[in-house]
Amino acid sequence: MSFKSILLGAALALPLATTAFAEVEVHDQYARSSNAMAGAAFMMIQNSGDTDDRLIAVTSDVAARTELHTHIENADGVMQMIHVEEGFELPAGGDISMERGGKHVMFMGLNAPFTDDQTVTITLTFEHAGDVVVEIPVDQERMDHGAMGHGDMNQNMDQNMDHGSGN
Repeated sequence: MSFKSILLGAALALPLATTAFAEVEVHDQYARSSNAMAGAAFMMIQNSGDTDDRLIAVTSDVAARTELHTHIENADGVMQMIHVEEGFELPAGGDISMERGGKHVMFMGLNAPFTDDQTVTITLTFEHAGDVVVEIPVDQERMDHGAMGHGDMNQNMDQNMDHGSGN
C-alpha cells in the first residue's frame, strides 16, 4: 500500500472518528436590573447536538460578580435565591430555560445601572462546547420569559435581587 493510499484512507476516516459535541444555541435572551447594584439575565439555551453537556460558569465585565443562580423554597416556604456552583445540566437535544423565578445569570455589584437599549455581553462556559459569547439586550420592562408567566415568583425575584444572593 502506498503512502498516498494510507494518507487518503486516514483523511476519509477522520470525520467518522470524531466525537459528537454539544451544539449550543441561545435564544430569547434579555437582561434587567432591579436596582443599581444587582441585575439578572434570562434566556433559552438549546443543545441540538448528540452529547450531553453542562453549563459550568458564566463571566461578564458588567459586574463585580457574575454567577449562575436559581431559586429554591426554604423550610419556611420562602423562595430563596442561591448560587449554583455545579452549574446546570444541558441534555443532548434538550434545553435550559433560564427564567425569572428559576435558573438565571445573576450580576452582583453592577459597574453601572442597566438601561434600556444597552447590550450586556456574557460568556457562558460549557464542559464540552466550551465558551459561548452571548450579546444580551437590556429590557427593563419585560416581566416574563417569552410567553411563559411566573406569577408570584416574579415578585420574589425582584425582592431577592434587592437583597443580593440570599446566601
